[in-house]
Amino acid sequence: VQLQAFGGGLVQAGGSRRLSCAAFGGTLSAYSMGWFRQAPGKEREFVAVIAWSGGWTYYTTSVKGRFTISRDNAKNTVYLEMNSLKPEDTAVYYCAASGQASSATLVRVSAYDYWGQGTQVTVSS
Repeated sequence: VQLQAFGGGLVQAGGSRRLSCAAFGGTLSAYSMGWFRQAPGKEREFVAVIAWSGGWTYYTTSVKGRFTISRDNAKNTVYLEMNSLKPEDTAVYYCAASGQASSATLVRVSAYDYWGQGTQVTVSS
C-alpha cells in the first residue's frame, strides 16, 4: 500500500486546515490509520488514530477537541480536520497504516507498516 498525504500549507493561528491521505495499490479498510507529526529537531509524535471500521478514534491530549480524524473507506481516504490551529501545531504531518488494532499500541511509530511522504503545515502567529 502506498500512501500520499496532502492538504498542508500556511495558515494563521486560529484557522483551520484539512489534511487528506489517499491510498494506492491497496485498500485502507483493512488497516487502522494514524496521523503523526514531526517538528524540526523533534521526534515524530502521535496525533490521532482511527479504527479500520471507523468505530473508534483516539487523540493525543494536545489536539483533543480541535482535531478530528475520519475515514471514507469507499474512497480509500483518511482525513484530519484541524481547527483552532496554534503555532505549536507547525510540523510535517504523516499518515500511516497499521495492521494493529489496539489504541495502546497505535500511539507508537513502530506499530505502523506503511507511511506517506508527509505534508507541511505551518501555523503563523
